[in-house]
Amino acid sequence: MLAVKRALDARSNAPVVSVGGTNGKGSTCAMLERILLSAGYRVGLYTSPHLIDYNERVRIDGRPASDEVLCESFAKVEAARGDTSLTYFEFGTLAAWEAFTNAAVDAVILEVGLGGRLDAVNVFDADCAVVTSIDLDHMDYLGETREAIGFEKAGIFRPGRPAIVGDAQPPQSLLDQAVSIGADLQIIGKDFGFMAEQGQWTYWGRRGRRGGLAYPALRGAIQLANASSAIAGLETLAERLPVSMQDIRRGLIEVELPGRFQVLPGRPTVVLDVGHNPQAAGVLAENLGGMAFHPETWAVFGMLNDKDIAGVAERVRGRIDRWLVTGLPGPRGMGATGLAELLARLGIRVEGRFDSPAEAYRAAKGRAGEDDRIVAFGSFLTVSGVLQAIDDERKRRTT
Repeated sequence: MLAVKRALDARSNAPVVSVGGTNGKGSTCAMLERILLSAGYRVGLYTSPHLIDYNERVRIDGRPASDEVLCESFAKVEAARGDTSLTYFEFGTLAAWEAFTNAAVDAVILEVGLGGRLDAVNVFDADCAVVTSIDLDHMDYLGETREAIGFEKAGIFRPGRPAIVGDAQPPQSLLDQAVSIGADLQIIGKDFGFMAEQGQWTYWGRRGRRGGLAYPALRGAIQLANASSAIAGLETLAERLPVSMQDIRRGLIEVELPGRFQVLPGRPTVVLDVGHNPQAAGVLAENLGGMAFHPETWAVFGMLNDKDIAGVAERVRGRIDRWLVTGLPGPRGMGATGLAELLARLGIRVEGRFDSPAEAYRAAKGRAGEDDRIVAFGSFLTVSGVLQAIDDERKRRTT
């Protein structure tokens, strides 16, 4: 990565915010982007994975990059790499940076793909690093304990620069790493935080309080912690990227992020959630509990075989009445039969097995009552397949 980065010589004076963590990365990135856009800045946002089109990963000025911009950036990376081998994610990360440089953006937001210390985005020095949460996920790569994972997440911190931590009880390894390199550490609940109120909330931090804030458009109580981390990060960049209270209010109201407890209009109610680890499943269960009453909740459930499937199912089983399972593609995809057998060992009865998320979703739509609720969750691939099925339905209705 460093070798090809040097060969590209793609430089930018734009402040860089890197965002890592087990859960909440995407939401925090979306809030950062929307607030900065509300303030009139030209923003480059790199996230992963995508749900439908690759272009979703590279956003410039709030819109997915065009095919032409991406292909031009890919060509430059290909020419610069020579004999250096790059993975899919490494290639895409360098191409995104090239696209941002060519677009002369005012700010760059980079979402860490996996871990932090050895992640591709970490070749770019963060002017502000945000770690949203630390929990058990990707343990084959990051370690089997929160302490091991915390050390990897802390790898995006830089000496003398802000390190924002949105986990109120971070691993000691993360704290030790921040101290050892001399990062400017700020921890939620200690250095910044929030107070929830009726119909509004208040942020507090080193620069004082910001009251009368609207709740973020993204659903779930956890979003206040994500919003607070985003604001804390922006405050550290206030001299280079000043934002007003109005910018923050507008950004939080307008923020959108497909697949993160996304509730679609219509009947039956459809909820999409890409959560794929026990911590995220716990948040999903809490959010489902806060919704209006539905006679029955149908699950469209598919996961990758290297995830803690049992842990996810246990966290959310109390909110699900009927389970439809789907196989997922690729070598990491768990087949529907294997997934059903695993759930059966947990005492969960499966009412249908399907080869794809689209088939499972169509079955759920056919069986659910109009006042029921369908929840598609377990993987980005599950949500992506359901979104494609919904898009196909819309196209058929309009033709």
